[in-house]
Amino acid sequence: MANYYILGYLITQTKFSEEIFMKTSMIVYRFFDVADEINLDLVQALWTSRNKIASRLRLDRVSTKSITFKDPPVLVELGSHEIEIAGKSYFVEIKARIFDFGVISLILNVCFEENVTKEEYLDMVMATEDMPEELIHEFLNAVIETIEPACANKRISDYEEDFVVYYFEDPIPEDWDIVPFLLKERAAVNEQTRATALENKFSYADDITYLAWDSAVVYDSTSNMDVPDLLEFANAQFLELCYYDNLLNEAIDKSYDEIEEASSQSRTTRLERYRIIRSNLMETMADVSTLTSNITNALQVTEDIFYAKIYTRYLSLSKASVWQNNIDKKLQVLQRSYNLLNEEVATYRLEKLMWYIVTLLILAIILITFLVFK
Repeated sequence: MANYYILGYLITQTKFSEEIFMKTSMIVYRFFDVADEINLDLVQALWTSRNKIASRLRLDRVSTKSITFKDPPVLVELGSHEIEIAGKSYFVEIKARIFDFGVISLILNVCFEENVTKEEYLDMVMATEDMPEELIHEFLNAVIETIEPACANKRISDYEEDFVVYYFEDPIPEDWDIVPFLLKERAAVNEQTRATALENKFSYADDITYLAWDSAVVYDSTSNMDVPDLLEFANAQFLELCYYDNLLNEAIDKSYDEIEEASSQSRTTRLERYRIIRSNLMETMADVSTLTSNITNALQVTEDIFYAKIYTRYLSLSKASVWQNNIDKKLQVLQRSYNLLNEEVATYRLEKLMWYIVTLLILAIILITFLVFK
């Protein structure tokens, strides 16, 4: 009988020793375009006036001269909540980060038990595509309600983005394949796809970061959040570039329609409409140029350091430069339209001035003739 007890004990200990205990979490970011600009000093004042915590973004491991935030975003805490995701309840710490160029990032830090299994973790990876939208927008609305006085041209546009960081404070188990995390795909992939998924790897010391266009796997035993914070900032910039690219699409289409409509009217009415269209184009170009300049200059990298490489590589993965080029080209289209309208209006003014001059000359000749032959 004693042997059975010993055998049972050994089996129990073997199973226990096979369990993996590690600290890991999943940080889900949801980005929302909510305004043209946000006064962050006022945001901080509004939030702290309610006895709530608000802090500015600061990277811990780099010199402030290496990576400079023009106006560091404000982080506010929204508390910890038990939320059901993929049919299971998780303890979720919720925060929001407010960016001066008009973006709010909701941060949902999903905390796992230290003995989380690979299957459970992968279930959550898949579930990030189906987060509780109604609850997320409740938190978003609560933040906007508090900071509304700080928002210029407040809105909640259709432009949203999401990003996920799979964060490990203990080494990732050897039998955990991270490729499904980066691809959000359970199915097996070939070696070429696997190599592509893992090619954006960065490591400075003992830490490791893998980048994908909408996610990242980060291992850092020190619990440092510099890399996730930097990737969050890049995503906020990308969202606004997408927004203003679309805004220019709408402005171009609208100007073409208005010019076509004006061309069917009498010349006097047409030119008056051209003046209005020209004024609107000038205002749009000035606003978009200023706002997009604020976005691209919101973070300045002055040294080729490790974090700068991660930041620039992620911007490359997200094709941020493509969107910026699109914006520049569309601004040029609007500029050409403005120039053509300006020429049309200027020509009309010149013709009108010439008519006045000719009229005055005729009147002068008549007056001189009258005086001579009087």
